[in-house]
Amino acid sequence: MTHTVFGLVAVDNALVVMTRRISVAGTSGSGKSALARRISGRLGIPHIELDAIHHQADWTPLGEAEFRAAVGERIAQDAWVVDGNYHGKLGHLVWSRADTVVWFDLPRWQVMMQIIRRTLIRLLARHELWNGNRERGRNLFSLNPEHSVIAWAWTTHARNRDRYLTWQDDPAYRHITFIRLRSHREATAFLADLEQCP
Repeated sequence: MTHTVFGLVAVDNALVVMTRRISVAGTSGSGKSALARRISGRLGIPHIELDAIHHQADWTPLGEAEFRAAVGERIAQDAWVVDGNYHGKLGHLVWSRADTVVWFDLPRWQVMMQIIRRTLIRLLARHELWNGNRERGRNLFSLNPEHSVIAWAWTTHARNRDRYLTWQDDPAYRHITFIRLRSHREATAFLADLEQCP
């Protein structure tokens, strides 16, 4: 008997991984990077963090052509888990290669609590993010989404949800299995299934 569970196939009571190219998507602050790292660890496949490629030293964005080339080179591999959105700059690039999209769709209030807490911790700990960059204090106070990841998460949450709901039914993505996780409990259950893989 064969049935699919979270991108796995159960055959004769053994779980076999069917997904090898996974995009983890969601609003900033939803926890997609942490989820992607855990998926990477469970499946033993590379984790590609788009923010780490895009944000160069002093928060300078990588040029669009260079960004596409760098991401394209990494996703040419047979197996990976990518986290990040960047559809405005990358278009269909990642999803054209992905076989699974894991959409971490938490309620906006929960995302806001998480991103404010995360920003405070990063500021206090002076934690280095990517390429020498650290969280900026203005992220706590600015209302400009271009300057504050908190404001960005607030303003993009509804738009992202509408987009992903639409894209699930888009013929361009019919090759993709969409997995929508609406809570940390669902994410934990998803990861528990991955843990059962040999």
